[in-house]
Amino acid sequence: MRIAIYPGSFDPVTYGHIDIIERASKICDKLIVGVLMNSSKSPLFSVEERVNMLNEVIQHIDNVEVCSFSGLLVDFAKEMDANIIVRGLRAITDFEYEFQMAHANHILNSEIDTVFLTTNIDYSYLSSSTVKEVAGFGGDISQFVPDVIAKKVYNKYS
Repeated sequence: MRIAIYPGSFDPVTYGHIDIIERASKICDKLIVGVLMNSSKSPLFSVEERVNMLNEVIQHIDNVEVCSFSGLLVDFAKEMDANIIVRGLRAITDFEYEFQMAHANHILNSEIDTVFLTTNIDYSYLSSSTVKEVAGFGGDISQFVPDVIAKKVYNKYS
């Protein structure tokens, strides 16, 4: 069975993330969306809220599971019996960082390979940071996230 992990903060989940999840789910038997608990960051949403939001927007995909994790991604992958890491690339600047991380992860665990999916051109500009910045100034984020997510983001800023 091909088990892959798509890790990230997903704070909040965007249409770009959903696109990568939908596409990655077609190239593996099981896709685990790993929501990172990073104590050095101050996310807008708790890890539980991010897991719940992801579950809401990916419920139409049968072979996807959402879990939270902390620590090294390769340790989480081993725990989940995954040997594929999926990463989305928006621009060449993403590639430089992700390329280094893929090599580091492979050195830490040679049984894990990283697969890069280029973003859909419609979402090449999109990031969770952009969503939060626009929402923080009261802007329209409906083209960035599903309505159910937009409502939760706006509630955080009200």
